[in-house]
Amino acid sequence: MDKQILCIKWGSMYGPEYVNCLYGMIARNITPPFKLYCFTDDTGGIRSEVECLPLPELGCEIPEQAPGKWPKQALWGHELFGLEGVALFIDLDSVIVSSIDDYFSFGQPDDVITARNWVKPWLRMSQTSVFRFTIGQHGYMLDNLRQNPQLALHYRYEQNYVSSCIKGGVKFWPGSWTRHFGLHCMGPWPLRYVRTPVLPKKAKIITFPGNPKAPDAIVGRWCKGAQMLSPAEHLRWVMQKRIQGEPWQKPLRQYLKPTAWVAEYWQP
Repeated sequence: MDKQILCIKWGSMYGPEYVNCLYGMIARNITPPFKLYCFTDDTGGIRSEVECLPLPELGCEIPEQAPGKWPKQALWGHELFGLEGVALFIDLDSVIVSSIDDYFSFGQPDDVITARNWVKPWLRMSQTSVFRFTIGQHGYMLDNLRQNPQLALHYRYEQNYVSSCIKGGVKFWPGSWTRHFGLHCMGPWPLRYVRTPVLPKKAKIITFPGNPKAPDAIVGRWCKGAQMLSPAEHLRWVMQKRIQGEPWQKPLRQYLKPTAWVAEYWQP
């Protein structure tokens, strides 16, 4: 039976290159057979090996004040375009660096398994950049959200909703498997001027929530369109913000060196 991997692409934030690179990284790091399904509102430019399906309907209006990526909750529906069985979801802003076979064999087939939230691990909350579930088994998750969209305001982020409401609770991957680029690769602010981001040992997938994304890390910029600065230029830029009375604490940390190993893995 095919290993099933899902991704979702809506709007203009991610171009087709993200889907194409995800497929290439999966193909190089999995024991076949496998299938990548992309739920999207725009199939343009996506390689033919990827099976594109429409975006599943969320079926409710999420309050504008709710942060997070709530359209992902549509994947929990009772039916998902005829797909069945266990599936692994991977966010498009991910870089696969070693075999992902273990994501399919870990735990029991009926388990919902996620990464543990890295920012506050003591809370035992999920991080849903990479998660595994059985399609259709937890349809009540979408039903409940449709009946009460205000749940989005209560839980704020969709991963908190998953952590708190999955019947039987979620399980977590081993901590070394799924790593956060900003937290686990870049290191603290002062080191970013002198050290290239490192690839953590035993990592399988590096996620890139927020900024930078993989293409930015490759060239050494914080976000698309940002200038690539030397450490001295970056410090001058931050000091100018401070002199002008603009926020400067977060920009102070927004520096990284070009990261060649990301370019090695992030390929179609």
